[in-house]
Amino acid sequence: MSVVSARPSHASTYLVRAAVTAPSVHDTQPWLFVANGDRAIELHADVDRRLLLTDPFGREMVISCGAALFNVRLAMRHLGFKPVVQPFPDPRDPAFLARVTWGAYAEATPEEQAMYAALRRRHTVRGPFLTDPLPSHLVDTLSVQAHGESAGLHLVDDSTSRRHLAELVRAGQDVHRTDPAHDPEQALWTWRLGHPRREGIPAGASGGPPGGGAGDQPPEDDGGGRPTGSDASAEAPGSGGPAGRDYAGLTRMFPTPPRRWPARTGLVAVLGTDRDDRPAWLRAGQALERIMLFAAARDVMAAFHTQPLELPWLREQVRQTLSAGEFPQMILRLGYAPGTRPLPRRPLTEVLR
Repeated sequence: MSVVSARPSHASTYLVRAAVTAPSVHDTQPWLFVANGDRAIELHADVDRRLLLTDPFGREMVISCGAALFNVRLAMRHLGFKPVVQPFPDPRDPAFLARVTWGAYAEATPEEQAMYAALRRRHTVRGPFLTDPLPSHLVDTLSVQAHGESAGLHLVDDSTSRRHLAELVRAGQDVHRTDPAHDPEQALWTWRLGHPRREGIPAGASGGPPGGGAGDQPPEDDGGGRPTGSDASAEAPGSGGPAGRDYAGLTRMFPTPPRRWPARTGLVAVLGTDRDDRPAWLRAGQALERIMLFAAARDVMAAFHTQPLELPWLREQVRQTLSAGEFPQMILRLGYAPGTRPLPRRPLTEVLR
């Protein structure tokens, strides 16, 4: 049985329509797809869309593409075929991330169909969640989903760790905010509501400080609705700035006024991998999208915090909070969203060749 023999362009279009619903850093949508007849679809990173200052090594770009890759796989499963993925098929071309071919016929599971149905419901939350509690077993189930992609999902559930993680997020926000080159880069991918674009995010969409990247409200809550923690002004180690000193001292230098934002922080978790190379980043993106679609099928959405992971010395501190010692690839919060704010997508004519 062949899915693509009659009109292969329809098959490619079908796969890519699913792929582009994936999240991406600052909604840069850094992917390109190449249809190889009726046999395969190729995924390439669009390196011209990498944020050179925010993402100098391309880690977040590859994670974004990994999320799109999972959607290609899921779309194939929806049709009842097993995807066969060949990651990095051409060592001479680092932007060539994967080739996906049609495998044997196998009926999709109810869970896979539910995740496929959630593709266009899933959206990124920027700000607080509703206060409704999540199912107690959800995090364990999401951890199983992450493990299925060779990644780990670690719940940050004690107040001390949450406060420390929030401080690291704020420190990352402050570094970006005070970097004179960072704001112009972010501005290139920010649009005003009166002038919508098919890429980037609208101004004011983030609930965090200006220049805060893809994150929003820092993930802290002491259980009583009185978030603690502080803003910190940090610089790179060795630059003569305060980041070379003890971080706890910084948090006392720049106090933050108390804010009341209780359990609306949601569940806080860190997605990690055992390695920190391009294959691991691609796996992390697939794990991230699998987690989010599994959650979205249950009306649970995610918010992201990327700022401390974009700065090596802060990312190492985040890593130290993980008992498994994995490399942190994404900080996320999970909860019920107060509303849906879908962002536009680039037309297929720009992303499919």
